[in-house]
Amino acid sequence: MRKIREVLRLHFSAGLSIREIHRSTKVSVGSIQTLLNKARGMNLSWPLPDELDDAQLARRFYPQADTRHAKRFQEPDWADLRKQLSRKGVTKLLLWEEYTQQYPNRCYSYSQFCDRYLHWLKKQRRSMRQHHRAGDVLFVDYAGQTMPVVNPLTGEIRYAQIFVAAMGASSYYYAEATWTQGLQDWLGSHVRAFDYLGGVPTMVVPDNLKSAVTKACKSDPDINPAYQQLAAHYDTAIVPARPYKPKDKAKAEVGVQIIERWILARLRHHTFFSLHELNQCIRALLTEVNNKPFKQMAGTRQQWFDELDKPALKPLPRYAYEYTDIRNAKVNIDYHVQYENHLYSVPHQLVGEKVELHAKPRLVEIYFQGKRVASHPRTDRYGFTTTPQHMPAQHQHYHKVSEGSLMNWAKDIGGDVLLWVKAQLQRKPHPQQAFRVCLGALRLASQYPPQRLNAACKLANQHQLYRLQQLKDILNSNQDKLISESSQDTLTLPQHHENIRGPQSFH
Repeated sequence: MRKIREVLRLHFSAGLSIREIHRSTKVSVGSIQTLLNKARGMNLSWPLPDELDDAQLARRFYPQADTRHAKRFQEPDWADLRKQLSRKGVTKLLLWEEYTQQYPNRCYSYSQFCDRYLHWLKKQRRSMRQHHRAGDVLFVDYAGQTMPVVNPLTGEIRYAQIFVAAMGASSYYYAEATWTQGLQDWLGSHVRAFDYLGGVPTMVVPDNLKSAVTKACKSDPDINPAYQQLAAHYDTAIVPARPYKPKDKAKAEVGVQIIERWILARLRHHTFFSLHELNQCIRALLTEVNNKPFKQMAGTRQQWFDELDKPALKPLPRYAYEYTDIRNAKVNIDYHVQYENHLYSVPHQLVGEKVELHAKPRLVEIYFQGKRVASHPRTDRYGFTTTPQHMPAQHQHYHKVSEGSLMNWAKDIGGDVLLWVKAQLQRKPHPQQAFRVCLGALRLASQYPPQRLNAACKLANQHQLYRLQQLKDILNSNQDKLISESSQDTLTLPQHHENIRGPQSFH
């Protein structure tokens, strides 16, 4: 290492002798004399010109040495080399071999080639120091380490996931254990983290796990709809870290290390038999971590949080967020959409449209183009939930039909019609299955006189004809009129005659 600048300063500015400069810089006496003679020959004095840097100064004193070094090795084009390495199948060894073929007498060895490339690559990286405002950012992530929980009945071991959150300004931590990293556990951890902080930050920075981001992208990621709904409920923003950029959430990465070292490592010898028991121990040690004094700064995380972050947090909403399962659905021809085993009605005008179904613990809401169009109490039983207002007018009339209304209608037409309708209702396993047939028969009263329909039903009852088409055939063929005429002839026959003996003749 040449100490040209220091030698010149000590001689011209400090006025030291050659021996004194030698004791200070450890440069040999002969080298100092050579440097000073060359400086006088170049008319250099102290202070040196501002535009003269160390490299230019060295070239003035040792021009031949720099020239020989430049001719000895040919420096590769590192930027082009990095571009070539991004191609499939290209390796550093292949590029080095091409480099040696191009400069056979002025090439670096393979080890020097790789070392210089890595040194150049490190110089290309830039890391910006982040400054976090009070109450601005909450970083969230899962720890890589899990905690075993033993089932006390079966002895089965299940591993719990560790959720970690860290405030940006104060590095105040929150941690808890959940069974999975699924959407419901992920959102529930956020709700409990906000409750632990006592407020809501301006934005939340998660990683790109599926529960947070459905499609990762550097500039425009797709946020999970349920996660976005949680953000809207708490009036905060979701800003995912860029893929493969852990420095975007450096606070969370450090927080994971702190939780693993100061909490999980201390619990490694404990056996837990429930998730609640594990979370109780994590909460106790978490308080200790947040009250632990900083090593290089005054105060604790708890003090910094109370002074910086907590006053700047947004207030919590009146009600905590309820997990909402959001799914896309298409309205069927019967103007119902299905969630699990149950079907819920929507306005019949939306048949064939795509809607968004929001299933909460006690409520199912259906949205079309961002507007709520239906709301039903949630049920897990198989069946239908139908709102009459969602039905077309003709369906609403049918929806009002009941066994009682059908029999009252039939009774008004005639007694035989009532018997035919009762028989239909009794024949089916469920009376509702006979509603359509009964309505079809009763509507025949608008085409035929009630007397004819009643006579047709009488004939059908006698021969057990319970198909609607059979009833129509009787009316079309006028068989009901024949029965009516024969019954009228029977009524006109004399009831008393001299040739007719009564019961008194058979004593």
